[in-house]
Amino acid sequence: MISIKKLWDIYKYLLVVVPIFIIHIIIFQESTLKDAAQDFYYSIPFLYFIYIVFSKIILFVIIKVSEKNFDSTGMTFLVCTSIKMAVSYFILRPILNSSSENTIEKVNFFAVFILFLAIETLITIRLLNKNQ
Repeated sequence: MISIKKLWDIYKYLLVVVPIFIIHIIIFQESTLKDAAQDFYYSIPFLYFIYIVFSKIILFVIIKVSEKNFDSTGMTFLVCTSIKMAVSYFILRPILNSSSENTIEKVNFFAVFILFLAIETLITIRLLNKNQ
């Protein structure tokens, strides 16, 4: 069973996403960015939702593995992250293949991806350091 403290550590980091999401939405309220955001293949809230789901799944798996076999935690993180990257590529393909110039959308997509990757990495590092 996952302890309440470990769950709080996960949600504490994921709560950092809320103000970043709000700032992200506010930035895209500026007139030129708002016009660009209208043409996005995936909306900003949809990207955040998808990556929050990915992060929760990955972190749940990592915590479960660390409780069962701590030595495999790092490798599990790498495998889960690789799977997430592969799925992200398939999500990104329509953006890459579109004929329009959508640099803002590409940067937006990668910024959200990197934000969640950093959060997952920080949580995994803390998990690995606690058990030493």
